[in-house]
Amino acid sequence: VVSARRTRLRREPLSKSFWNVKRSLVLKQLETSRAIAETVAQCRPEVVCAYPITPQTHIVEGLADIIREGDLKNCEFINVESEFAALSVAIGASAAGARAYTATASQGLLFMAEAVYNASGLGLPIVMTIGNRAIGAPINIWNDHSDSMSMRDAGWIQLFAETPQESADLHIIAFLLAEELSCPVMVCVDGFILTHAYDRVEFSTQEEVDAFLPPYTPRQVLDPADPVSIGAMVGPEAFTEVRYLSHHKQLRALDRIPEISESFREHFGRSCGGLLRRYRTEDAQTIVVALG
Repeated sequence: VVSARRTRLRREPLSKSFWNVKRSLVLKQLETSRAIAETVAQCRPEVVCAYPITPQTHIVEGLADIIREGDLKNCEFINVESEFAALSVAIGASAAGARAYTATASQGLLFMAEAVYNASGLGLPIVMTIGNRAIGAPINIWNDHSDSMSMRDAGWIQLFAETPQESADLHIIAFLLAEELSCPVMVCVDGFILTHAYDRVEFSTQEEVDAFLPPYTPRQVLDPADPVSIGAMVGPEAFTEVRYLSHHKQLRALDRIPEISESFREHFGRSCGGLLRRYRTEDAQTIVVALG
Protein backbone atom coordinates (compact mmCIF):
# COMPACT_ATOMS: atom_id res chain seq x y z
CA VAL A 1 0.00 0.00 0.00
CA VAL A 2 2.87 2.36 0.76
CA SER A 3 5.23 0.87 -1.80
CA ALA A 4 5.73 4.17 -3.63
CA ARG A 5 6.76 5.92 -0.44
CA ARG A 6 9.08 3.05 0.47
CA THR A 7 10.72 3.33 -2.97
CA ARG A 8 11.37 6.99 -2.31
CA LEU A 9 12.87 6.18 1.07
CA ARG A 10 15.32 3.79 -0.56
CA ARG A 11 16.34 5.84 -3.57
CA GLU A 12 16.84 9.42 -2.51
CA PRO A 13 17.81 11.44 0.55
CA LEU A 14 14.90 13.00 2.39
CA SER A 15 14.49 16.66 3.10
CA LYS A 16 13.35 17.93 6.48
CA SER A 17 10.05 19.07 4.91
CA PHE A 18 9.38 15.54 3.64
CA TRP A 19 9.72 14.13 7.15
CA ASN A 20 7.22 16.72 8.37
CA VAL A 21 4.73 15.47 5.78
CA LYS A 22 5.39 11.85 6.73
CA ARG A 23 4.67 12.51 10.41
CA SER A 24 1.19 13.70 9.53
CA LEU A 25 0.33 10.35 7.91
CA VAL A 26 0.06 8.47 11.25
CA LEU A 27 2.14 5.39 10.52
CA LYS A 28 2.26 2.68 13.18
CA GLN A 29 4.17 -0.58 13.47
CA LEU A 30 1.72 -2.95 15.14
CA GLU A 31 -0.07 -6.29 15.07
CA THR A 32 -2.77 -6.60 12.42
CA SER A 33 -5.38 -7.48 15.04
CA ARG A 34 -4.67 -4.23 16.84
CA ALA A 35 -4.82 -2.33 13.56
CA ILE A 36 -8.25 -3.86 12.93
CA ALA A 37 -9.40 -2.90 16.42
CA GLU A 38 -8.28 0.71 16.01
CA THR A 39 -9.88 0.98 12.58
CA VAL A 40 -13.17 -0.52 13.78
CA ALA A 41 -13.14 2.01 16.61
CA GLN A 42 -12.76 4.81 14.05
CA CYS A 43 -15.95 3.49 12.41
CA ARG A 44 -17.78 4.42 15.66
CA PRO A 45 -19.67 1.19 16.46
CA GLU A 46 -22.25 1.60 19.21
CA VAL A 47 -22.28 -2.06 20.30
CA VAL A 48 -19.35 -4.49 20.26
CA CYS A 49 -20.14 -8.10 21.18
CA ALA A 50 -17.17 -10.19 22.24
CA TYR A 51 -16.41 -13.86 22.78
CA PRO A 52 -12.82 -15.07 22.51
CA ILE A 53 -11.66 -17.68 20.02
CA THR A 54 -8.22 -18.00 18.46
CA PRO A 55 -7.04 -16.35 16.24
CA GLN A 56 -9.46 -13.39 16.46
CA THR A 57 -9.22 -12.78 20.24
CA HIS A 58 -6.71 -9.93 20.02
CA ILE A 59 -9.18 -7.93 17.94
CA VAL A 60 -11.92 -7.79 20.58
CA GLU A 61 -9.29 -7.44 23.32
CA GLY A 62 -7.97 -4.39 21.50
CA LEU A 63 -11.46 -2.92 21.22
CA ALA A 64 -12.02 -3.60 24.92
CA ASP A 65 -8.88 -1.56 25.73
CA ILE A 66 -9.96 1.29 23.47
CA ILE A 67 -13.45 1.44 24.98
CA ARG A 68 -12.19 1.11 28.57
CA GLU A 69 -9.72 3.93 28.07
CA GLY A 70 -12.49 6.18 26.77
CA ASP A 71 -11.05 6.58 23.27
CA LEU A 72 -14.28 5.21 21.75
CA LYS A 73 -17.28 6.89 23.29
CA ASN A 74 -20.98 6.00 23.14
CA CYS A 75 -20.17 2.33 22.63
CA GLU A 76 -21.27 -0.59 24.78
CA PHE A 77 -18.85 -3.52 25.01
CA ILE A 78 -20.85 -6.67 25.80
CA ASN A 79 -19.21 -9.86 27.02
CA VAL A 80 -21.35 -12.84 26.06
CA GLU A 81 -21.32 -16.54 26.89
CA SER A 82 -20.84 -17.95 23.38
CA GLU A 83 -20.34 -17.13 19.74
CA PHE A 84 -24.04 -17.75 19.12
CA ALA A 85 -24.82 -15.15 21.77
CA ALA A 86 -22.31 -12.70 20.27
CA LEU A 87 -24.08 -12.54 16.93
CA SER A 88 -27.52 -12.77 18.54
CA VAL A 89 -26.76 -9.67 20.64
CA ALA A 90 -25.41 -7.93 17.53
CA ILE A 91 -28.67 -8.76 15.75
CA GLY A 92 -30.69 -7.24 18.59
CA ALA A 93 -28.49 -4.16 18.69
CA SER A 94 -28.65 -3.64 14.93
CA ALA A 95 -32.41 -4.15 14.89
CA ALA A 96 -32.70 -1.49 17.60
CA GLY A 97 -30.83 0.98 15.39
CA ALA A 98 -27.21 0.67 16.59
CA ARG A 99 -24.08 0.16 14.50
CA ALA A 100 -23.02 -3.33 15.64
CA TYR A 101 -19.77 -5.29 15.32
CA THR A 102 -18.43 -8.67 16.40
CA ALA A 103 -15.70 -11.13 15.40
CA THR A 104 -15.17 -14.88 15.43
CA ALA A 105 -13.34 -17.79 13.78
CA SER A 106 -13.61 -21.44 12.86
CA GLN A 107 -15.96 -23.47 15.09
CA GLY A 108 -17.21 -20.19 16.52
CA LEU A 109 -18.69 -19.28 13.14
CA LEU A 110 -20.30 -22.73 12.88
CA PHE A 111 -21.77 -22.36 16.36
CA MET A 112 -23.49 -19.10 15.35
CA ALA A 113 -24.71 -20.48 12.00
CA GLU A 114 -28.41 -20.04 12.83
CA ALA A 115 -27.82 -16.40 13.74
CA VAL A 116 -25.70 -15.88 10.60
CA TYR A 117 -28.70 -16.71 8.44
CA ASN A 118 -31.02 -14.65 10.65
CA ALA A 119 -28.85 -11.53 10.29
CA SER A 120 -28.95 -11.61 6.51
CA GLY A 121 -32.60 -12.60 6.33
CA LEU A 122 -33.49 -9.58 8.46
CA GLY A 123 -31.31 -7.30 6.31
CA LEU A 124 -29.20 -6.10 9.25
CA PRO A 125 -25.92 -4.33 8.34
CA ILE A 126 -23.70 -6.05 10.92
CA VAL A 127 -19.96 -6.19 10.28
CA MET A 128 -18.09 -9.24 11.56
CA THR A 129 -14.39 -10.07 11.27
CA ILE A 130 -13.50 -13.69 10.60
CA GLY A 131 -10.01 -14.77 11.66
CA ASN A 132 -9.97 -17.59 9.12
CA ARG A 133 -9.07 -20.89 10.80
CA ALA A 134 -9.43 -24.58 10.00
CA ILE A 135 -12.41 -26.56 11.28
CA GLY A 136 -11.70 -29.70 13.34
CA ALA A 137 -11.34 -32.55 13.87
CA PRO A 138 -8.48 -32.77 14.55
CA ILE A 139 -8.25 -29.43 16.34
CA ASN A 140 -6.29 -27.00 14.20
CA ILE A 141 -5.85 -23.31 15.01
CA TRP A 142 -4.08 -22.46 11.76
CA ASN A 143 -5.27 -20.72 8.62
CA ASP A 144 -7.97 -22.27 6.45
CA HIS A 145 -11.02 -20.79 4.69
CA SER A 146 -13.39 -23.66 5.52
CA ASP A 147 -15.13 -21.54 8.15
CA SER A 148 -16.19 -18.63 5.95
CA MET A 149 -16.78 -20.95 2.97
CA SER A 150 -19.29 -22.92 5.08
CA MET A 151 -21.35 -19.70 5.22
CA ARG A 152 -20.87 -18.85 1.54
CA ASP A 153 -24.59 -19.02 0.77
CA ALA A 154 -25.83 -17.47 4.03
CA GLY A 155 -26.49 -14.07 2.45
CA TRP A 156 -23.44 -12.23 3.79
CA ILE A 157 -20.96 -10.40 1.59
CA GLN A 158 -17.43 -11.68 2.23
CA LEU A 159 -14.40 -9.42 1.74
CA PHE A 160 -10.99 -11.14 1.87
CA ALA A 161 -7.91 -9.20 2.94
CA GLU A 162 -4.47 -9.66 1.43
CA THR A 163 -2.26 -7.50 3.67
CA PRO A 164 -2.28 -6.04 7.19
CA GLN A 165 -3.13 -2.62 5.71
CA GLU A 166 -6.07 -4.03 3.80
CA SER A 167 -7.19 -6.06 6.82
CA ALA A 168 -7.80 -2.78 8.61
CA ASP A 169 -9.05 -0.65 5.71
CA LEU A 170 -11.63 -3.17 4.52
CA HIS A 171 -13.63 -2.58 7.70
CA ILE A 172 -14.32 1.01 6.70
CA ILE A 173 -15.56 -0.22 3.33
CA ALA A 174 -17.52 -3.02 5.02
CA PHE A 175 -19.56 -0.68 7.22
CA LEU A 176 -20.33 1.62 4.30
CA LEU A 177 -21.32 -1.28 2.03
CA ALA A 178 -23.37 -3.05 4.70
CA GLU A 179 -25.36 0.03 5.61
CA GLU A 180 -25.95 1.09 2.02
CA LEU A 181 -27.31 -2.33 1.02
CA SER A 182 -28.85 -3.33 4.39
CA CYS A 183 -26.77 -6.49 4.20
CA PRO A 184 -24.28 -7.96 6.71
CA VAL A 185 -20.61 -8.16 5.72
CA MET A 186 -17.77 -10.44 6.84
CA VAL A 187 -14.19 -9.21 6.62
CA CYS A 188 -12.11 -12.39 6.26
CA VAL A 189 -8.53 -12.20 7.53
CA ASP A 190 -6.11 -15.14 7.38
CA GLY A 191 -5.55 -16.55 10.84
CA PHE A 192 -2.01 -15.93 12.19
CA ILE A 193 -0.68 -15.18 8.68
CA LEU A 194 -2.40 -11.80 8.99
CA THR A 195 -4.07 -11.61 12.41
CA HIS A 196 -0.77 -11.95 14.29
CA ALA A 197 1.55 -10.36 11.72
CA TYR A 198 3.36 -7.14 12.61
CA ASP A 199 3.70 -4.57 9.87
CA ARG A 200 3.61 -0.86 9.22
CA VAL A 201 0.03 0.32 8.85
CA GLU A 202 -1.12 3.76 7.77
CA PHE A 203 -4.03 5.28 9.68
CA SER A 204 -6.28 8.10 8.63
CA THR A 205 -7.56 10.73 11.02
CA GLN A 206 -10.93 10.35 12.69
CA GLU A 207 -12.17 13.32 10.69
CA GLU A 208 -11.25 11.61 7.42
CA VAL A 209 -13.06 8.42 8.41
CA ASP A 210 -16.12 10.38 9.53
CA ALA A 211 -16.21 12.19 6.18
CA PHE A 212 -16.15 8.87 4.30
CA LEU A 213 -18.42 6.84 6.61
CA PRO A 214 -21.51 8.82 7.64
CA PRO A 215 -23.43 8.08 10.88
CA TYR A 216 -25.59 4.98 10.71
CA THR A 217 -29.20 5.70 9.72
CA PRO A 218 -31.20 2.48 10.22
CA ARG A 219 -33.95 1.62 7.78
CA GLN A 220 -35.89 -0.42 10.35
CA VAL A 221 -35.88 0.14 14.09
CA LEU A 222 -37.39 -1.78 17.00
CA ASP A 223 -39.03 0.90 19.11
CA PRO A 224 -41.17 0.15 22.21
CA ALA A 225 -43.24 3.23 21.35
CA ASP A 226 -44.07 1.77 17.94
CA PRO A 227 -43.95 -2.03 18.36
CA VAL A 228 -43.51 -4.33 15.36
CA SER A 229 -42.45 -7.93 14.82
CA ILE A 230 -39.43 -8.84 12.75
CA GLY A 231 -38.49 -12.29 11.53
CA ALA A 232 -42.06 -13.55 11.91
CA MET A 233 -43.27 -16.69 10.12
CA VAL A 234 -44.04 -16.38 6.41
CA GLY A 235 -45.27 -18.76 3.73
CA PRO A 236 -43.25 -20.11 0.81
CA GLU A 237 -44.25 -17.24 -1.49
CA ALA A 238 -42.93 -14.53 0.86
CA PHE A 239 -39.84 -16.53 1.84
CA THR A 240 -38.88 -16.82 -1.83
CA GLU A 241 -39.12 -13.04 -2.18
CA VAL A 242 -36.87 -12.53 0.85
CA ARG A 243 -34.26 -14.94 -0.52
CA TYR A 244 -34.40 -13.22 -3.90
CA LEU A 245 -33.90 -9.86 -2.17
CA SER A 246 -30.75 -11.25 -0.55
CA HIS A 247 -29.54 -12.40 -3.99
CA HIS A 248 -30.34 -8.98 -5.46
CA LYS A 249 -28.22 -7.27 -2.79
CA GLN A 250 -25.29 -9.49 -3.76
CA LEU A 251 -25.71 -8.46 -7.40
CA ARG A 252 -25.78 -4.79 -6.39
CA ALA A 253 -22.61 -5.36 -4.40
CA LEU A 254 -20.81 -6.46 -7.58
CA ASP A 255 -21.27 -2.92 -8.89
CA ARG A 256 -20.84 -1.04 -5.63
CA ILE A 257 -17.66 -2.72 -4.36
CA PRO A 258 -15.46 -1.37 -7.20
CA GLU A 259 -17.12 2.04 -6.92
CA ILE A 260 -16.67 2.26 -3.16
CA SER A 261 -13.08 1.01 -3.49
CA GLU A 262 -12.34 3.78 -5.99
CA SER A 263 -13.96 6.36 -3.70
CA PHE A 264 -11.79 5.01 -0.87
CA ARG A 265 -8.65 5.45 -2.97
CA GLU A 266 -9.59 9.02 -3.90
CA HIS A 267 -10.50 9.93 -0.31
CA PHE A 268 -7.66 8.28 1.62
CA GLY A 269 -4.92 8.20 -1.01
CA ARG A 270 -4.39 4.43 -0.85
CA SER A 271 -6.00 1.52 -2.63
CA CYS A 272 -8.16 -1.08 -0.91
CA GLY A 273 -10.69 -3.68 -1.95
CA GLY A 274 -12.11 -4.20 -5.39
CA LEU A 275 -13.42 -7.47 -6.82
CA LEU A 276 -10.14 -9.05 -7.91
CA ARG A 277 -6.49 -8.34 -8.68
CA ARG A 278 -4.81 -9.33 -11.91
CA TYR A 279 -1.24 -10.57 -11.99
CA ARG A 280 0.57 -10.80 -15.33
CA THR A 281 -2.59 -11.61 -17.28
CA GLU A 282 -1.91 -9.47 -20.36
CA ASP A 283 -0.85 -12.34 -22.64
CA ALA A 284 -2.25 -15.26 -20.62
CA GLN A 285 -4.09 -18.12 -22.29
CA THR A 286 -5.25 -19.56 -18.98
CA ILE A 287 -6.05 -17.61 -15.81
CA VAL A 288 -6.22 -19.26 -12.38
CA VAL A 289 -8.59 -17.53 -9.97
CA ALA A 290 -7.59 -17.92 -6.31
CA LEU A 291 -9.60 -16.81 -3.27
CA GLY A 292 -8.25 -15.35 -0.06
